[in-house]
Amino acid sequence: MIKFFLMVNKQGQTRLSRYYERVEINKRTVLEADVIRTCLARSKEQCSFIEYKDFKLIYRQYAALFIVVGINETENEMAVYEFIHNFVEVLDMYFSRVSELDIMFNLDKVHIILDEMVLNGCIVETNKARILAPLLILDKMAAS
Repeated sequence: MIKFFLMVNKQGQTRLSRYYERVEINKRTVLEADVIRTCLARSKEQCSFIEYKDFKLIYRQYAALFIVVGINETENEMAVYEFIHNFVEVLDMYFSRVSELDIMFNLDKVHIILDEMVLNGCIVETNKARILAPLLILDKMAAS
């Protein structure tokens, strides 16, 4: 099960965070700071899977953005690693070469995409067309 999903830039600023387990706000900031520090300190040659406290961190870097997913010990690391890549591919399809600014100024749409893919910490959809369908309908309604 996915515990949390983070998108951060190289400076360590959180651009998106979604928690699938209840975590108090003050504990979230401490957790995010520690997780971000741990992932940013690693070199490109090191593995993208990290044993961290009582769960695992899976992360991938795309240009200036890091996507970090916290999972429990029963979740498949490679499936989550591929999920991260699929998420970025969906963002690329929607935004035509997604950038950090796209995420910052369209945070609601990024949340819709993530919500279409993950429900209660479980990956429920990976088909790109199905993921984007609700957003494309919303865009058509807004255009008319």
